[in-house]
Amino acid sequence: MAQPGRRVKPAQLSAAARCGLHVPPTLLTNDAEQARRFVRDHGPAVYKPLYNSDYTGRDGHGLTVWIEEVAAADLDAGVGHTMHLFQSRVDKVADIRLTAVGNRLFAVRIDGSPGLDWRRHYDDLHCSLIATPSDVAKAAHDYLAVFGLVYGAFDFGLDAAGRWHWYECNPNGQFAWFPEPLTDRITAALADQLQHPDRDRR
Repeated sequence: MAQPGRRVKPAQLSAAARCGLHVPPTLLTNDAEQARRFVRDHGPAVYKPLYNSDYTGRDGHGLTVWIEEVAAADLDAGVGHTMHLFQSRVDKVADIRLTAVGNRLFAVRIDGSPGLDWRRHYDDLHCSLIATPSDVAKAAHDYLAVFGLVYGAFDFGLDAAGRWHWYECNPNGQFAWFPEPLTDRITAALADQLQHPDRDRR
């Protein structure tokens, strides 16, 4: 059975670090001065929502909070109204979506995003299947085991040295926006997993 913490960011962050995934310096706080100090010490930094809501505006568009870079001067008393997540911005050359289906891993390198959050620029993206480093593969499998998951969509930033910086794991992350050859492979893996859940395909 999947553990309830699988969608809770603090639990995710803790589990990822314990499993050996490289997590950028991160702060959870509702203290504005603490947040400003973190940005000064670990900046450039970004703000991330703790939870993506289903709220929509009057025009019907989703009120998604995108990942944005923040400066210490941007952080005022409003920080004290609720918990916020601040993280050191990864100096990345590309993004990676690692889709795990049982014991199988599909790492897709995402290039071409003109902005920080690639989810805002689907039409500009170029996706290519790449190999998963053995240490990342082991850590990802360990992470899934912590939460009792057989599927997960891991997001990473890739730096110029080739290091994978872990952002999060969405236990119901989408993959149908990949190019069809990649989508077909993941769809087939899901079908195999549902038909033969106990078969090891590594």
